Formats: sequence, C-alpha cells, structure tokens
Amino acid sequence: MNTLWLYTTIILTTFSLKAHSNPTCNPNDSITLKHFMNGMESPIPGWTSNSSNCCNWDGVTCDLSGNVIKLELSKKKLVGTLVNSLTNLTNLRTLNLSRNLLKGTPPVSLFHLQCLQVLDLSANEFSGSLPDSVNLPMIQLLDISDNNFEGPIAVGFCINSTGIKVLRLGVNYFDGEIPLEFENCSVLEELSLDGNFVSGMLPEYLFRLPRLLRLTVQDNAISGQLRNSEVSSLVYLDVSLNYISGRLPDFFHLFPNLSYFAAHSNNLDGRMPFSLVNSGSISSLVLRNNSFSGLIDLNCSAMVNLKLLDLVDNKFTGSIPNNLPACPLLKTIDLGGNNLTGQIPETFKSFNSLSYLSLSMCKLNSFSGSLQILHMCPNLTTLVLSRSFDNEEMPSDANLQFKKLKTLVIPSCKLTGRIPVWLNGLTKLRILDLSWNELTGSIPPFLGSLQSLVYLDLSNNYLSGEIPKSLTGLPDLQFHENSLELSVEFPISMRRGTNGKAFKYNYGIRFPPTLDLSNNFLTGPIWPEFGYLINLHCLNLRYNELSGNIPSSLGNLTSIETLDLSHNDLSGEIPLSLVSLGMLRKFSIAYNNLTGIIPSGGQFSTFSVSSFEGNPGLCGEFVLSCVKKQKSFQIREYEVIEESLISLPVWTGFGTGFLFAVILLLVLPRIRDKQDTDKFE
Repeated sequence: MNTLWLYTTIILTTFSLKAHSNPTCNPNDSITLKHFMNGMESPIPGWTSNSSNCCNWDGVTCDLSGNVIKLELSKKKLVGTLVNSLTNLTNLRTLNLSRNLLKGTPPVSLFHLQCLQVLDLSANEFSGSLPDSVNLPMIQLLDISDNNFEGPIAVGFCINSTGIKVLRLGVNYFDGEIPLEFENCSVLEELSLDGNFVSGMLPEYLFRLPRLLRLTVQDNAISGQLRNSEVSSLVYLDVSLNYISGRLPDFFHLFPNLSYFAAHSNNLDGRMPFSLVNSGSISSLVLRNNSFSGLIDLNCSAMVNLKLLDLVDNKFTGSIPNNLPACPLLKTIDLGGNNLTGQIPETFKSFNSLSYLSLSMCKLNSFSGSLQILHMCPNLTTLVLSRSFDNEEMPSDANLQFKKLKTLVIPSCKLTGRIPVWLNGLTKLRILDLSWNELTGSIPPFLGSLQSLVYLDLSNNYLSGEIPKSLTGLPDLQFHENSLELSVEFPISMRRGTNGKAFKYNYGIRFPPTLDLSNNFLTGPIWPEFGYLINLHCLNLRYNELSGNIPSSLGNLTSIETLDLSHNDLSGEIPLSLVSLGMLRKFSIAYNNLTGIIPSGGQFSTFSVSSFEGNPGLCGEFVLSCVKKQKSFQIREYEVIEESLISLPVWTGFGTGFLFAVILLLVLPRIRDKQDTDKFE
C-alpha cells in the first residue's frame, strides 16, 4: 500500500513539474513581444506570430507564472528600432540584444525597469544621448559599448542604481568629464570608458572605490597627472592613448593587487618610479610611446610576477639589463626604439622563460655573438632585430639552433654574406624576414623544406640565380588559413575606425601569407607550380631579371591580394585566367615585354594604366586601344606607300639628271677628243 502511494506521488509530482517547466506566456507579455517583433525590419529566428505561447520562442525565458524574465537575442541579425512597449515587461530581469544592427535612441523607459538586472545593448548602432535620469535599482551589469551614443555621461548610474557591478560605456562618442556621482558606485567592480572623448583629469576617487578591480579609460582626452593617496583594489588599469603628462607618481605601493598597468602613448617622462620597478604584483607593464628616460633598472628579485615588459619608443639609455633573466616568469620583452647600446648580455643564455624578444631600432653590435647567446634560450619563439645592427656579416655557423623559433625578423641591418645554412634547422619557422640587407648568392632550396613557413621576405638584397622550385611546395601555403600575427601577449583593445565602427587592435604585426623576392637579381622563369599556393596573399617578384611567360596557373591563387611582376623581362600574353582572381587589389606587370590584348572584366576593370605601362606590345582598355592601334598601323602603312609614290618621280628625276651629268662629263669629252685627233691627222 505504501509502495503504491509512493509511485502515485512520484507520477503526480512529475506531471506537476512538467506543467511548471512549460508555462503559458502571460497574455500582456505576449502582446508586448509581438509588438517588438513587428517593429523589427527583419524576422527574428525562432519567433512566430502564429504561436500564442511566447515562452517557447527562442531566447525567451519565463518564470512559473508565465512572466517573461529573460530576453536573450544576441547575434540574431536584428534590424530595426526598439519600441516603447518593450518596457511593459515589468518582470524582465535580463535584456541582451548585443551584436545586432539595432538603431535609433532606446526608449527612456528602458532605463527605468525596476527588476532589470542585466542590460546589454553592446555592438549595435544605437545613437543619441542617455537620459539624465537612470533608475535601475536592481541592475548589476549595464553594457552599451560599441554604439554611437554621444553627449555627457549620465550622472544617474550610481545614484539610483547603487548595486551596479559592471558598467561598460566604451567605444561611443561620450564627452565631458567623468561624473563626480560615480563616487557613489560602492560595489562597482568594472568601469570601461575606453574609446570616447572623455576629458579632464582622472578623478582620484575612482582609485578609492572599494570593489573596483578593472578600470579602462584608454583612447580618450584625459589630461593632467595621475594622483592617488589611498590603497586601491585595482587589478587592471589602462590609461593609454590620452594626454596624461609629467612623471608617473611613486604610488604603486598603494596598488598591492595591480596585475596589469598600461599607460602607453601619453606624454609621460622621467624615470620609472621606484615603487613600479619593485612591484611584486604587476604581470604586464606597457609604457611604450612616451618619453621615459634613464636606465631600465627593474628589480627582478621583487618583480616575481612580471610576464610582459613593453618599453618601446622611449628615451631609455644604457645597455640591455643583464638581470632580466632573474625575473622568473618574464616571457615577452620589447625594448625597441630606445637608445640602448652594447651587446646582448651573456646572462641571456640562461633565460629559460623568454618567448618573445624585440630589440628593433637600437644601436647594438656583435650580431654573430648575439645569435650565439640567444640560441641558448630554450623557449624563444619570436625574435625581432630590425635596424639594430649595422654592416655586420650574417653568421654562417651551422651549429646555431633555434628549435622553437617561429618568427625571425631581421630587416634593414645591412647584413652581408649569404643566406645561412643554419636556417635549415628552424623546422617550426612561420615568418622569415631578411629584407633590406646586402645578402648575396642564390636562394637556398632548403627554404622550401621548412614545412611551416608561410611568410618569406627576401626583398631588397643582391640575390641572384633562379627561384628554387622547392618554394612552390611550401605545405602551409597550399591550404587556406587566416593571416598570421606575431604571437604576442600584448592587450587587445577596441578603437573606432574611420567608418565609425569599432574594431579590435593590438600590437601584433599583420603578416599575410607572402612570398616577396622583389628588388634582387633573380633570373629564370616563374614556375607554373606557384599556382599550387592557393593560400598565398602576396606574390611580389618585381625588379628582377625573370623571363619567359606568365604562367596561367597563377589564376588558381584565389586568395591573392597583391601580384606584382613588374620590371622584369617577361614575354608572351597576359593569361585570361588572372581575371578570375576576385581578391586581387594590387596588380602590376609594367615594364616587361608582354604583347597581346589586356583581358577585361573582374578586378582588371579597377587597375590603372600604371599596372600595364612599359609594354609596347600590349593593347587594351587602359593602354592604346586595339582598334586605334590597328588603325594607326594602317595609317602608317598608307603613309609609307604614299611617301613612296610621291618620292618616285623625285628619285626618277634625280636619276635622270645624274645620268645626264655623267654623259656630259665622261662621254662628250671623249667625243671631243676624238674629233680633235682626226683634225690633226
């Protein structure tokens, strides 16, 4: 009996749970959502006006009473404006409409929903200004970043919405100063104002907010100096791309939890403060594009958490610090663009944590010795030494080994010698740039055996001989993939492009799959097998002495954006297959010996005459038209015939006169002499 009662209870409970798990939509909420749907210019996926139960629609969550409590429609390609009736959803707790194409000004009433906890309108096209009064008593996260809002920042965020934890207003057009009322945001954990026109000084009270962990105000018009006199809870602070000036205050001992600090691209000067170079919490330090000076004197015994050091383009002097390997976690170092001299320290031989090293535009010496030291770094993956050495010889020591190196960039150093054989051991190499040096000899075929190579720049050297056919077999250029970027741990931020839309940026350099062998003395043909490299974005062979035809197989390079074969000795016609290259943006075959008709259609209609000039045998839309050229040949032929006809009587008359003169001068005197002789007889 008890068992039967238990089974009955379980069955009834199950039916009850099923009934509650599929509630019927509140009629008023159903009407509101249909109004919202009708206000869209595009259909909402998973929504239908034929269904009376809106709780079953995609992105809609109801409570047990059928009230809509969540509306989550991120990335649904919605187009349109928000209707006022949306605010009739009085029980709504979450509204996420991010990453759509919504426009116009959101209804003021949207910022007065009493139950709303999450409001995410980011990455749309909303415009206008925010209401003066914001009354969201339950709000915890408000994100309106990456839109077109303008005007001053509303002061009501932390007056009536004191429970807000995350406030993201970045990448808009807000101006004016940061409101004093933000001091009331006692539970605020993240404040993002990046990518606006905010001005004035950075208020000191922001550092005192007891729970604020992340503050990003980069890319604004903030000026003056940084100030703080009390202990701060901040973990992440970015004040880059502003007009902050003077010396950095020696206040970093008041930031015991600060892990990330970026102040790049300001007007800061002087030495780095003592409390900064002795910080035990900082993991990433980014101070590039300022005017810091003096020695780089980090205390690696104290900076036990430092992983990234970016001091590019300052006025530091002296040598590269030999104590950097003592920073136990330091992986990424960029000291380029400073007045550093001397050699790579011997201590770098034991730099086990080092992964990325850039010393571009310094004044270093002993290139060979530097490589002998750096090849001992077991985890080095990226080495950039652009314009740091001058007129030294490329070391040929076959024992150099960079087993994990993926990026080697050494342009503009005037290095002499040949392409070294030790490159053959760089089996993981992805990017190789030896451009703008004075290297001689031929391109070694072993470069084609580097299985991972996708970017090769040997331009502007003195290389000769044929292009190795092995380069046409590079495996990673035969399959489609995205463009490469340097593997750097620099931060990714948001900035607004010229078209008004936000885009991500970082300090990584874009390296599209490339073969650049231009400005050398290479001879021989362009191999038809280049057509196998379908992932190639750039093929630059200009200013060489290449001959033969342009292979029609180049029409298979469906990813190609730049194709420059100009200033060579190529002959034959332009292959019609090149018209199908839909990604081609830059194209030149100028100054060769090409003949025939220039193909039309496709991207060829966008190229100017400069892409084809210097080929007397070419005709087409951009050079002398073939019809006119044919007519000019006919006109010239007629002129030649006409000149012949006109000159015939002249030459005939001249010949007759010449013959008559000969007769007068030679024949007549002889007759006269004969007559005189007869007379004396």
